[in-house]
Amino acid sequence: MTPSRPLPVAEVAHEQIPANGIELHVAVSGPDDGEPVVLCHGFPELWYSWRHQLRALGDAGYRVLAPDLRGYGGSSSPDQVSDYGSDQLTGDLCGLLDHYGYETAVFSGHDWGSALVWELGRLHPERVAGICNLSVPYSQSSGPPTEIFRHLFGDRFFYMLYFQDVGPAEAEFDADPRRYVRTMLYSAGGEGMANPNPAAVNAPAEGTRFLDILTPPPAELPAWLTEHDVDVYTEGLTRSGLFGPLSFYRNLDANWERSKELPASRYTMPTAFVTGSLDPVNLMMPGAIEEMATALPDFRGTTVVDGAGHWVQQERPAETNAALLAFLTSR
Repeated sequence: MTPSRPLPVAEVAHEQIPANGIELHVAVSGPDDGEPVVLCHGFPELWYSWRHQLRALGDAGYRVLAPDLRGYGGSSSPDQVSDYGSDQLTGDLCGLLDHYGYETAVFSGHDWGSALVWELGRLHPERVAGICNLSVPYSQSSGPPTEIFRHLFGDRFFYMLYFQDVGPAEAEFDADPRRYVRTMLYSAGGEGMANPNPAAVNAPAEGTRFLDILTPPPAELPAWLTEHDVDVYTEGLTRSGLFGPLSFYRNLDANWERSKELPASRYTMPTAFVTGSLDPVNLMMPGAIEEMATALPDFRGTTVVDGAGHWVQQERPAETNAALLAFLTSR
């Protein structure tokens, strides 16, 4: 595999490592003897989404590892939908720890990375020293997620259902990858969420595409998101394609089946949560943060960053870094 092109983030090294039968591209920062912290990105992102945290946590003395998850950027991209289930994805994280010689690490995930870290905590709790997740709270579905979505949305568009079929969502990305990335990053950020696309309300499932429900970005992006950032994501995602990232969604029901009997009591490690006040996940999962706080045995609290949208660690790096460091030092 061709090594990932180094990108301009100060004092971050880039490594290709074997893990769980594949290769992972990993961005690494901080001293060799620091406590390990693993940062897991979401959709449709890369290790680069943690660029502000790699330096800050590394400077604080932690050994920070931010992989491209399988299917993304410089990591391997297997070609079967089942290759992107929680069994394989959590196996990758265990393999990452094994490669670097760590028995455990503290994990922080964002978006799909958050969902993955929650699964790691219940499938392999012995490898997790702590969890401080972003955007997606812990939850336990009462049934297969896609069945619930179909019941809730009926003939209305819902992006997770649109992503289930192989082909249409990939083609939408392939038609104009940069527009796709630029639109999604802006639309789910604080500025886009403050001015939502009215076409998203009750859009029909038939004939609606993902970009149709998003808010088109302005000519000048908000300060937290540069055209260079868009270029980095576009290059990495174009290299890997979107089959792998979308296949995370295609394993929702299989993941639920795998862990449905595992209780929240397995999360004996310290846990915490960070979200933006305008994160759309808050609208999709009302009450989930309060339920999580009650369910998790050692929950240390939620940090809500006012005005931030879905990309909280990129939109508000100072507040996110402070919350992560406070959690790390509280254990």
